[in-house]
Amino acid sequence: MSELINGIISFAGTTGFAALLKTNGGAIVMIAIACVLIYLAIVKGFEPLLLLPIAFGMLLSNLPLGGVMHKELFHTDYIDFQKMIKDGGLLDWLYLGVKFGIYPSLIFLGVGAMTDFGPLIANPKSLLLGAAAQLGVFVAFCGAMLLGIYFPTVFDKFDIKGAASIGIIGGADGPTAIYVTKTLKDELLPSVAIAAYSYMALIPIIQPPIMKAFTTKEERSVVMSQLRPVSKMEKVLFPIVTTIVVAFIVPTAVPLVGALMFGNLLRECGVTERLSKTAQNELMNIVTIFLGLTVGATADAATFLTPTTLGVVFLGLVAFAISTFGGVIFGKIMYKVTGGKINPLIGSAGVSAVPMAARVSQIVGQKENPANFLLMHAMGPNVAGVIGSAVAAGVFLAMIK
Repeated sequence: MSELINGIISFAGTTGFAALLKTNGGAIVMIAIACVLIYLAIVKGFEPLLLLPIAFGMLLSNLPLGGVMHKELFHTDYIDFQKMIKDGGLLDWLYLGVKFGIYPSLIFLGVGAMTDFGPLIANPKSLLLGAAAQLGVFVAFCGAMLLGIYFPTVFDKFDIKGAASIGIIGGADGPTAIYVTKTLKDELLPSVAIAAYSYMALIPIIQPPIMKAFTTKEERSVVMSQLRPVSKMEKVLFPIVTTIVVAFIVPTAVPLVGALMFGNLLRECGVTERLSKTAQNELMNIVTIFLGLTVGATADAATFLTPTTLGVVFLGLVAFAISTFGGVIFGKIMYKVTGGKINPLIGSAGVSAVPMAARVSQIVGQKENPANFLLMHAMGPNVAGVIGSAVAAGVFLAMIK
């Protein structure tokens, strides 16, 4: 009988419940946060394709004794593969795709295959709006630097590398934010990724008040003329020329921009339909699952439940707001310069959340003028923002070693 009791006690000591009791409650909080994020993804539809894998990855890594992720294997630039073979869990191996920058580039490949750059080619001035909408990236970068300088004990990770990782949230491009953060400050990866995708999902709430505050009813009611038709040759040449130009100006942006443009070339060339469909569907879906699960799995209580995370979330919101402001203000400038032919609302679409930001421009414009159809015009700045965020990332990576 005593052996049976001892066996039961021994078994109880190996369960997750026993391990959970030995923690300070951080794991319980992280599990609760993961469940909230799962709720927001499923019930509220907040960027579910990535928020749901991120949330479930967070849940898996915070379950006691699960052993699916060992962050200590990745604390240095050197990865001990002998230790990986011995102790590595499922998500440890999948995380190598993040550590080596593979997943973000592959997602850009899929995005390129799904993107029509026709509106940008038809109206090249849209590129300026996409560039203006990167303003939030550099404002948040400066804000993070100041917090790190004046409050070093609270925001000890807000050095120049951390500031760049936080600032890139303003580009409204999750894979770009992940690519920069894993390279410069991987300790911030969970909070940066969750902030980036959460705010992307909240664009329909964040942007309209800013758009209305800085434009007049007359400006919001402007009906823009129809875009010119774009030839197939233009669409085929665009990704080739863009890759070459970016490579000469910002070489460090080539992994992202090159993958984006290769995916677009598969779409537009007309002879690789199978590859284009694979990039858009199977490849994109597989990489999205791997990226979300592994990024979420890096979020544990020790790194996530800190003032640093609050700082990242706050500065991420500032970055999104300022990026929207920058796009709208430059849209107003173009409205004045062109004699009222440009609707400033399309400037807000310069943040690279495709096509959500363009839809917000359409919705706000149509509320002022039901005859207004801004979607295709807004897609120009929107896809320009994708290129702009990748170039901004390249600038950070080139300047900061």
